[in-house]
Amino acid sequence: MTALNVRRGPEFTRILGLGVARGENAVPNDDLVGPINSSDEWIRKMTGIATRVRADAGTSVIDLSERAARDAIAQAGIDASEIDTVILSTISYPHITPGGAPVLAERLGATPAAAFDISAACAGYCYGIGQADALVRSGAARNVLVVGAEKLSDFVDPADRSISFLLGDAAGAVVIGASETPGIGPTIWGSDGGGAELIRQTSSWLDVRDNRDVPFPTLVQEGPAVFKWASFKMAPVALQAIEAAGVTPDDIQAFIPHQANIRIIDQMVKQIGLPDHVAIGRDIVDSGNTSAASIPLATERLLRDGDAKSGDLALQIGFGAGLVYAAQVVVLP
Repeated sequence: MTALNVRRGPEFTRILGLGVARGENAVPNDDLVGPINSSDEWIRKMTGIATRVRADAGTSVIDLSERAARDAIAQAGIDASEIDTVILSTISYPHITPGGAPVLAERLGATPAAAFDISAACAGYCYGIGQADALVRSGAARNVLVVGAEKLSDFVDPADRSISFLLGDAAGAVVIGASETPGIGPTIWGSDGGGAELIRQTSSWLDVRDNRDVPFPTLVQEGPAVFKWASFKMAPVALQAIEAAGVTPDDIQAFIPHQANIRIIDQMVKQIGLPDHVAIGRDIVDSGNTSAASIPLATERLLRDGDAKSGDLALQIGFGAGLVYAAQVVVLP
């Protein structure tokens, strides 16, 4: 039997560059409380959110992705033509096909890069990091652009009290490439489809097609159940990622979870047993829940504010609709 040639890439990878793009508009709680019969005080107490970022009507998911990607590529010190794989994680690109990643690759000048979308909601960025790491180490790619981008304001019902007031619009991007030392630990990921209905679209596109009385689909969630799942089931996943990376909680210098709810973040910090010196990503206060974009946004803020620095070990974990989750320890760019 003839043996096939196989590719082999570098032993290690790292994040070479980071870029973000937030929606153009800061939307305070007071602008949203009327339709949900709530208050600024209640939203702050229950979620930690003071404002969220939302994009102009004419700004698309691809527009946000392009802005973030160009900054990430520039920080990586490479040309867009050197990107050979583009991974776009989003649940709000409004086309079944073509995917958003090929469109983004063309805009950036990365054609003929391989390009595909991921639909993993709030875990999508960490899913993308895991895939990029594997692609580079296998030799299938040299420089992988991973983008988490959402324009969730297009899919909210202003009168929905379960999730609509949480959501924002943004994009975060990183370039993953070869490294002489380990820069991305093993990805711990998984799913629990038994909870698929806990965060969902109100109706399918076929329902809308077949019944004109069905309103445009928006997002809803079963808040208490999601809170319980995220608060108590995700800390063990984070601890597995720490163990798989060969470090301990005392070695972690930054914790960057999906920005779902400030109370979930605080609960996870306690359960993981992170020491007081660890910088905690809390970008949710000003940006809201931006789903696949939230972890790179929180990373950028920690670096920009000086709470974390290049070379720090960061534990990141995404979790959300599916239910899906993914975590890894990374070296910050």
